[in-house]
Amino acid sequence: MERSAGKTSVLVGLARSQKARVGYMKPFGDRPVYQKKRLWDYDASVMTRLFGLTEDPEDMTMGFGAPKLRYMYDEVARKARLKGMAAKIGKGADLLLVEGGSSLRRGSSVGLDAISVARLLGARIVVVIGGNEETLIDDLHFLKRNLVLKGLDFSGVVINKVPSVQDFKEGHLEEIYKLGIKVLGIVPFEKELTYPSVGFLAERLFAKVVTGVGGLDRVVKNVFVGAMSADPANRNNLIEIINKESKLVITSGDRSDMILTALESDTSAILLTNNTLPPTNIISKARDLGVPLLLVSQDTYSVAVQVNDLEPLLSKHDAGKLALVEVLMKDHLDIGEILRS
Repeated sequence: MERSAGKTSVLVGLARSQKARVGYMKPFGDRPVYQKKRLWDYDASVMTRLFGLTEDPEDMTMGFGAPKLRYMYDEVARKARLKGMAAKIGKGADLLLVEGGSSLRRGSSVGLDAISVARLLGARIVVVIGGNEETLIDDLHFLKRNLVLKGLDFSGVVINKVPSVQDFKEGHLEEIYKLGIKVLGIVPFEKELTYPSVGFLAERLFAKVVTGVGGLDRVVKNVFVGAMSADPANRNNLIEIINKESKLVITSGDRSDMILTALESDTSAILLTNNTLPPTNIISKARDLGVPLLLVSQDTYSVAVQVNDLEPLLSKHDAGKLALVEVLMKDHLDIGEILRS
């Protein structure tokens, strides 16, 4: 229904639960990644890497932004391209997964919203809803009253990121059943899935990995911005923050005192700003400890803002999170009903 409901996680869990060949496409791209003069959707890139898909991520998405798509395709060409993509990507696959945009209505001005795509492809549609309890119930009522699902193979809804599954069932399941909406699963909220990996941060920030490639799968649970020297940090009782577990330390490469302090505690990675490297002895120490050093050109404040605004998406480096997602979906989804033939 809305951004961050957990669509990609549900798709990954479904795909990992099946010992089958999968195909994937995301017609309306809304998480653009531009690297090496190529543009693709982040989710398409992740699915390609996770499942060893042979298609190019660029070919899994028709484009980004409604204005450009309106210029590129008229209605006839758009429908033909969409059907052609599905035929090509789905060839040889046991299961073709088609992901909608950030919300159920995203892409509607160019006919690439989830409902329109499902109708054109004859696909079964599963709606993923996530959020607090009040928002979830509002979404379900809106879905029932306002969406025209006639003629669609509407399988039902996955209710995701629920703080207490038992409390939700006791408080709302009867009301949902009265709406006539099939519940395909109620998936609990897992704090671990909100922590980004070091590798994910490196990818999203276009950071150079100076050392510590083997530690890119570490998770970041806390962020410390080291804009002052270690001694003032102690005097201001910031040592408590420095000693937090699994942290990312953001500091300029010339702050040797701060970097050494970070290396002596539970640090997942150090993000070096201003395109400045620390002395070689510090780099060697980080290498010996297996702590990744990431290098970016921006200043400390700008990078801290970027890190704060990042949505913790799945990445190829998240082995633990991927395994957790698979278990969650196996335990809490009616996979048989979702994939019924």
